Amino acid sequence: MIIEIPPNIELDDSELEFSFIRASGPGGQNVNKVATAVQMRFDARLSPSLPNDVSVRLQKLAGSRLTLDGVIVITANSFRTQERNKGDAIKRLSELIAKAAEPPPPPRKKTKPSKAAKAKRVDSKVRRGAIKAGRGRPGTGD
Repeated sequence: MIIEIPPNIELDDSELEFSFIRASGPGGQNVNKVATAVQMRFDARLSPSLPNDVSVRLQKLAGSRLTLDGVIVITANSFRTQERNKGDAIKRLSELIAKAAEPPPPPRKKTKPSKAAKAKRVDSKVRRGAIKAGRGRPGTGD
């Protein structure tokens, strides 16, 4: 099965490794008997489906979910069934990859205010200061 991720990235299902573990949360007595939580592993460093720049951004975005070997580990245990948890893990990974596939915004160019803008700012400050100075108590000479 192939997982399609916009923009034009396709992951093969064989790149994902699933293991099922016992989970806390909803399920009643079933929780103690059945391994419904899913732990999904995806090797972001060695994946042939990802372009190099997307792979690098994905590893930065993964944060604490990334192991030292470059494997992203996603644990899903929100639902009571393995299938729904598996789908949730795949959805979360595809959202992470889609976010990493967006190119970063161009760096900000530093600009300086013009001399006219600086003069206008100082002039308005002087005018405002004069207004405030006129609010004080009359001096002894008045």
